[in-house]
Amino acid sequence: MIEKIEKTDQEWQAILGPAEFRVLRREGTEQPFSSSLNSEHRKGVYQCKGCGLPLFHSKTKFNSGTGWPSFHSAIEGNLETKTDFKLILPRTEYHCARCGGHHGHVFNDGPRPTGKRYCSNGIALVFVPEEDDES
Repeated sequence: MIEKIEKTDQEWQAILGPAEFRVLRREGTEQPFSSSLNSEHRKGVYQCKGCGLPLFHSKTKFNSGTGWPSFHSAIEGNLETKTDFKLILPRTEYHCARCGGHHGHVFNDGPRPTGKRYCSNGIALVFVPEEDDES
């Protein structure tokens, strides 16, 4: 079981930039094609920018063409979901299981093996490359 982290808005604002706070704590969305993580192709792990919890392995990343980093699988147990009605039609929002930071939405139009597309706000992620990756 993952131990939850709770902070006040003031505490989050002290550790996150304004754009990161808007996405992670206010369920905002970054502009498509704005994240440098779209072109990240090294081996490694994508972690929550709010608390450092590993969320995705690089081997699950794929180019969805949507403008946001996308993954077909998450690290088991490290994400939680809820239904989001902000665009009237229901969507499945996902967030960090440790700090509750908003990361994006999951759709059923991804590649095999899961058919899922975890559409992520790159500003909410930190990429940590594998130490032995020479690429």
